[in-house]
Amino acid sequence: MPDAIYLRTLLGNAKDIAILGANDTPGRPVDRVGRYLLDRGYTVWPVHPARRTAWGLTVFPDLASLPGPVDIVDVFRAPQYCPEHAREVLALPWRPKIFWMQSGIASPEARKLLEATGVAVVEDACLMVEHARLLGNAADNKHKVG
Repeated sequence: MPDAIYLRTLLGNAKDIAILGANDTPGRPVDRVGRYLLDRGYTVWPVHPARRTAWGLTVFPDLASLPGPVDIVDVFRAPQYCPEHAREVLALPWRPKIFWMQSGIASPEARKLLEATGVAVVEDACLMVEHARLLGNAADNKHKVG
């Protein structure tokens, strides 16, 4: 995982976050994280191949369908799918600053693929928990750093 200062800067300057495996079913970790990020002023882009909406937002079937670049790809998918998502990121005309695999999710193969291109990789850590730890409860786009 990137060091805390670097991660704080990346999180603080991020605006757009794609959530792979988006699902707004109450009680699910992905729902809590998605709502937390929206409440903190981030633009959230839900990504799921079968869902149509999440958090009142249009869901995109894959990263290539997003209307533009995002700063963070937050992954709520099982570890075996992460290398394919890393390759999906590498096929895009842009790169996120962070490929974030949530708590319980790690993939050495995905990390190796992405770190070689300068994308920071976080494994087995909750974006909501790390955001609160590093940036507090900043809201309304006041999460900017630097």
